[in-house]
Amino acid sequence: MHPRKFAKHLHHDNIVAAIRDTEHQTSGQIRVTISHKHIDDPVAAAQAEFLRLGLEKSPERNGVLIFVAPRSHKFAVIGDKAVHAKCGDEFWRKLVDAMSGYFRKSEFTPGIIHGVQKAGELLAEHFPRRP
Repeated sequence: MHPRKFAKHLHHDNIVAAIRDTEHQTSGQIRVTISHKHIDDPVAAAQAEFLRLGLEKSPERNGVLIFVAPRSHKFAVIGDKAVHAKCGDEFWRKLVDAMSGYFRKSEFTPGIIHGVQKAGELLAEHFPRRP
């Protein structure tokens, strides 16, 4: 799917609200990126985007990126070192499986919001917002 067509299916304000609500619970950061490129390896592309956004520069190393490449029909969800140390590979596999279920039904906004919320729950548990 062309990225612009994909973006038209998204409810941007709902996704932004989900990120904002989630980030109020944690010191972690969550970002969502829609790639305009065709990619072969979504994890490698997500890792490059993670660095481009500077998410690895957070003091607690607790950033999460949801990277979607609609042209390739691929996506990845990755977390920084401290996040991954808390949850391991199984958390990411389950999250990607759940989001894939939404995406297969063309429920792109609910799929992304599900990813944001689940990542946010993990971040809130291990990296709560400090007063």
